[in-house]
Amino acid sequence: MPATDLASPPPFERLYAEHHGWLRDWLRRKLGNAHDAADLAHDTYLRLLRSGHVPPQDASRRHLAQVANGLVVDLYRRRAIEAAYLDALAALPPALVPSPEERALAVEALVQLDAALQSLAPKARAALLLCRLDGLGYCEISTRLGVSVSSVEKYVAAALLACHRALQP
Repeated sequence: MPATDLASPPPFERLYAEHHGWLRDWLRRKLGNAHDAADLAHDTYLRLLRSGHVPPQDASRRHLAQVANGLVVDLYRRRAIEAAYLDALAALPPALVPSPEERALAVEALVQLDAALQSLAPKARAALLLCRLDGLGYCEISTRLGVSVSSVEKYVAAALLACHRALQP
């Protein structure tokens, strides 16, 4: 028997072999849906593979659950964004409703923008939203946030830059 047959599998393969079934079942119980559970279990291992990090054996399930939990949050957030977008589209005349492909691209862009906004400091996110959605001027935003006008300018600039970067390929 060659020596390679006796060697243990690489750490990532061992992690997958030992815990994939458990992770998929854990996600199925959490989500109540076998298809989403299988997708998120797959995505969990992809994320670990891309990171190059394999947790120690004694922390494997805890680490897998933590990564998978983040993906569950992302799934629910994406669904909420998509539902809000579809609600907004329902108010449009049929001639203006985008194609399914355009809708998918728009939802993806909205998800990326949401992630960019969530990564910002709370005051930077608030400054951008008050400026762009509520139409407030920098002076009023500075009063509401309790910061200087120059801070509002910096917040809005940083937030716009983050949004721009999120939409770049």
